[in-house]
This record gives sequence, structure tokens and C-alpha cells, in this order.
Amino acid sequence: MASVSLTFIGKPDCHLCEDARVVVRGVLDDLAADSSVSAPEVTVTELSILDNPALMDEFAEEIPVVMIDGRVHTIWRVDPARLRRALLEASE
Repeated sequence: MASVSLTFIGKPDCHLCEDARVVVRGVLDDLAADSSVSAPEVTVTELSILDNPALMDEFAEEIPVVMIDGRVHTIWRVDPARLRRALLEASE
């Protein structure tokens, strides 16, 4: 089984972050339940821009940010179909 890292960058009390978090969880749950695909093992790391000055400098106006294997996948809004596709492609 392939392994993929997903990094979620946000901050507390951010409504866009919570919306994106729900989409990410949903996609991960759907992939795990879908027996028709070889779902990757996804390691999720969540970071807050409030805890890291470098992240604050880089992403303060763009949160939430979803990164896959260290590369920015999306900012602000997460499209579930696009995220699913990206996770499957990253595991190939």
C-alpha cells in the first residue's frame, strides 16, 4: 500500500478551515470505504499558522491550505473530487 502525506494548514476559529477539514475527513473516509480502489495510507498532519511564524508569513491570507506530499494542493476551498483524484495519483 502506498503512503501519502497530507498537511492541513489553518488556525483555530476559522470557518473556512472547519469547512475544509470536513471535506478532507469525508474524502479520507470515502477512500477507506471504497473497495474498488487501492486507497493510499494517508498520514495527516495539521498545523496552525499561529504556532509557526514561517507559516504565518507564507500563508496568513491563504488558509486553509492543503498540501499533498509537501506541495500545495489547494487553498481556501477544497474540492472533494479533485482531492480524491490527487490522493490516488500521489499513491501511484
